[in-house]
Amino acid sequence: MAVPTAIVVGVGAEQGLGAALSRRLAEEGFHVLVAGRTPEKIEQVVATIVASGGSAEAVRTDATQEKDVLALFERAKAPVAGREPLSLVIFNAGNNRQVPFAELSAEDFEAFWRVGCYAGFLVGREAARTLLPLKRGSVLFTGASASLRGKAGFAQFAAAKAGLRMISQSMAREYGPQGIHVAHVVIDGGIDGERLRTARPGVVNDRGENGLLNIDAIAEAYWQLHVQHPSAWTQELDLRPFKEGF
Repeated sequence: MAVPTAIVVGVGAEQGLGAALSRRLAEEGFHVLVAGRTPEKIEQVVATIVASGGSAEAVRTDATQEKDVLALFERAKAPVAGREPLSLVIFNAGNNRQVPFAELSAEDFEAFWRVGCYAGFLVGREAARTLLPLKRGSVLFTGASASLRGKAGFAQFAAAKAGLRMISQSMAREYGPQGIHVAHVVIDGGIDGERLRTARPGVVNDRGENGLLNIDAIAEAYWQLHVQHPSAWTQELDLRPFKEGF
């Protein structure tokens, strides 16, 4: 039986959302192209998947570079015996840092936009070009609270995430009728992963049990989006801990 193929862009530490998404897809029998900027991190994610009996490969990818994104999709499209064409693409790249607006440099603003929005455009475009001839598949984008509202000190992040949300909406309206499910996931709250635990070590105790988003629970929600019946597709899903105010 042929193995389905998926791409996850924006994979870092093993205790991060990109890694959890990759593991979840591997559990469902996918061959996963694990794409991220740091070879050591993505290779460790792949090693864990393979050790558990899954199928994956690490692809060093800077999603802000068009040549890297093109090479990633060419690798995914390369015919391999026993492997089905690409059917699922997840864009999970992003960065976040508070910067007072008057101190925000043009270079920083552009860097945030390139990671959070421009890279999403590149990945979304290549996903559409690849999936459209097949008339099926899913393209899922990771959003944030900032996709919907801007907070003080986060103008650069909100601008990028709001732009990514508009890309997902435009793609959904254009490609949904052609069989491609495009969805945007608003992550409204802190993610219980290595990045937050390193930056704010006391946050887990402060929030209490289930006060942060569990990475495997998020990954399960992405999987459910992919397997939704086409008569009832979700375009936008928001996820938050039950304790989170909104």
